Amino acid sequence: MGGPHDTVRVRAGEELDAASLTVWLHGHAPELLGPSTAALQITQFGGGFSNLTYLVQAGEQQFVLRRPPRGVGRGVAHDMSREYRLLRALHPAGVPVPRALAFCDDDSVLGAPFYLMEHVDGVILRQTAPAHVRFDADVARGLADAFVAQLVALHALDVSASGLAELGRADGYVARQVAGWTKRWIASQTSVVPDMDAVAQWLAANQPAEVGAALLHNDFKYDNLVLDPANATHIRAILDWEMATIGCPLMDLGTTLAYWVQADDPPLLRALGLGITAYPGSPTRSELVRMYERSSGSAVAQPVFYYVYGLFKLAVVAQQIYARHVRGLTSDARFAQLDKAVALLSNLAVRSVDTASIGR
Repeated sequence: MGGPHDTVRVRAGEELDAASLTVWLHGHAPELLGPSTAALQITQFGGGFSNLTYLVQAGEQQFVLRRPPRGVGRGVAHDMSREYRLLRALHPAGVPVPRALAFCDDDSVLGAPFYLMEHVDGVILRQTAPAHVRFDADVARGLADAFVAQLVALHALDVSASGLAELGRADGYVARQVAGWTKRWIASQTSVVPDMDAVAQWLAANQPAEVGAALLHNDFKYDNLVLDPANATHIRAILDWEMATIGCPLMDLGTTLAYWVQADDPPLLRALGLGITAYPGSPTRSELVRMYERSSGSAVAQPVFYYVYGLFKLAVVAQQIYARHVRGLTSDARFAQLDKAVALLSNLAVRSVDTASIGR
């Protein structure tokens, strides 16, 4: 999402059949084509490591297409129907998400199910802010405040009233997540990484009690937000709901903490893509936890566990993608170095356990 400057030419092996898509649109969503008879123009959003996202232009109109990558199974994270239904439920509930426009479960059209959603124009922050966007210390602090407030609002959403209760089962969520991500680590492993094994064992032995049942985004970070270019503290849309579920809200916070880079973190961690959270004015991870506590009115009793869980989960995701690259299922050059991310994230997790700290 974001603006056209966030798109690139479609990567080799990830092309869409524009002619087949056009035929499908004529039959199922002609309003998206409008009066234009010109060929569809398709570019690809270059960020992200999981599902593939494209900007499709039909004359003066434009929309976004999401589909799973090639070489993956049909698990929850790549279930386009589930993500489409989720957006349809969240938009009327007042959550800032793009409007879901159409869904296709016919593999013969593009080789996999896909859905279409509204394109929300704005800016997405990763390593730096674009030159035309003000991002000083005051804005950095204001965005962090809005970020935490939005996460708390998601966790406070009435999932039953919103029709989202079917997304997942809250009971036993912590134990299932630890066991599930450990199983995924073992299944995707391409080399021996002692720190990963040590962290998996520590998580299994140190699980806290469940704390409520809430809607979890499960990937809540700055580069999944579309911001107003004129006011970067205003969140226009939240993207990438593929891993959303129902469960313990502090596990969601743990994932966010794992993404939250601060100034004294190793340079390689800052280079992974979210170093802008270390910008002057931004809170540290410990401060972020205190902000969450104040906003939610709930204490975070074991922040080290949730942070270590988040780091482990991110390391497993990186390993899964790296394994796809090793097996020749993707040609994306970004994936060739993800084994280094696995080593770094697991080492940070071990360090957090040893120091009983998530940073200042």
